[in-house]
Amino acid sequence: MAVRPHLPFVHAAMFVGFTMLVAGPVVLPASEFAAALGDAARTLIWTLWFPLVFLSVLLTGRSWCGVLCPMGAASEWMNRIGPKRPVPGWLRWEGTPIVSFLLVTILGHTVGVRDYPSAILEIFGTTLLAALVVGFFYGQGRKKRVWCRHVCPIGLLLGVFSRLGAVDLVPKRLKPDGDGYDSRGLCPTMIDLGRKTESRHCVMCARCVHPEKRGGLALRFRAPGAEVADIARHHPSPSEIWFLFLGTGVSLGGFLWLVLPEYQGLRFALVSWIIDNGYTWLGEPGPAWLVSVHPEAREVFTWLDFFLISGWMVAVMLSLTAVLAVLQAAAAWLAGRLGAAGGFRERFVALSYQLTPPAMVSLLLGLGIDLFKLVPAGAAAPVKIAALAIAVAWGAWLGRRILGRMGLAGSRAALAMVPGLAAGLSVAAAWWPAVVG
Repeated sequence: MAVRPHLPFVHAAMFVGFTMLVAGPVVLPASEFAAALGDAARTLIWTLWFPLVFLSVLLTGRSWCGVLCPMGAASEWMNRIGPKRPVPGWLRWEGTPIVSFLLVTILGHTVGVRDYPSAILEIFGTTLLAALVVGFFYGQGRKKRVWCRHVCPIGLLLGVFSRLGAVDLVPKRLKPDGDGYDSRGLCPTMIDLGRKTESRHCVMCARCVHPEKRGGLALRFRAPGAEVADIARHHPSPSEIWFLFLGTGVSLGGFLWLVLPEYQGLRFALVSWIIDNGYTWLGEPGPAWLVSVHPEAREVFTWLDFFLISGWMVAVMLSLTAVLAVLQAAAAWLAGRLGAAGGFRERFVALSYQLTPPAMVSLLLGLGIDLFKLVPAGAAAPVKIAALAIAVAWGAWLGRRILGRMGLAGSRAALAMVPGLAAGLSVAAAWWPAVVG
């Protein structure tokens, strides 16, 4: 753990670099350097950062959050000087990071965060400001990261996927009674370290690791997906399941409006209806903070575009969520009929975790579009197909393991797997336009 004393310097360097990257192209005078910095920001964020951070959780958990993330570090710095108020109930609500992710994702699409430096500054600058404010006001004890645990738009996303990871920090002497919340202990994300059984809130900062001591936590290597396969022992959470459903759906909606001709057909029909009925204000450009207004690039979104893009993404999200929820409910019901242990709700939550690999790959396809541009054109589609196939197969294998923990084996387990497998295939089928273009 010799790296710990140097982390403040890493955090400071990341903060300075991140600030320059997102703010420089907008605040600097127009020049070749500013334009090059804008291109670098788009490349680093959308081609490398988002996709590789997703993939990194399979190897090192949420190490990005604890070691490199400038927002988490900045929030922790503010906590040192702030009033250290207790975290309010509305902030501790498990739906807060879900709402945060959905709002940022939808707003990112309407303002064009993939294409314009001003949109990058708006989304990431506002997020950084929110991290500073939350860090300043809330978090008892020392060096707390209330932002990372309760609010961060991608914190829950990385936390869920870290359950698939190959490393974990585990108590050397595990206390009974399951996971707990400790607002004044050593852990920056308020984990009761002695009762830690899940990896989703752990940012791998290693402050709790002291190899020379008999207490604390120790690094443990495990088979990828082991925590999900035995999810009943690792504090399964309904909020994570609904995030898997909703997050996958909203990302899908954000991709499909860009590529499906049905979206353009709907838009043209609504334009005609607006003209015929006199709602001309919907054809006016929206505010630049809410939609993309870039006449120099021949892109000016109207109020209609804002409502239509947002409505489309929400509609796709709710539709996919309904399909996945029905299929997983069928899996839970069928497993119960075949003799699986536990109540319906318990089985529904546990079996829904088998969608974690397909959800991860689907988000990679949606948010990591530019990453696949690095692959030769003829190989991109096979790579995407292989990724989806592996994800669905891995999810089915995890479902079989979860059913085994419920007491089902053999033909009964195989039969109970069918609805869950159908759910994984539904995710893959929904993302097929991302494969064929």
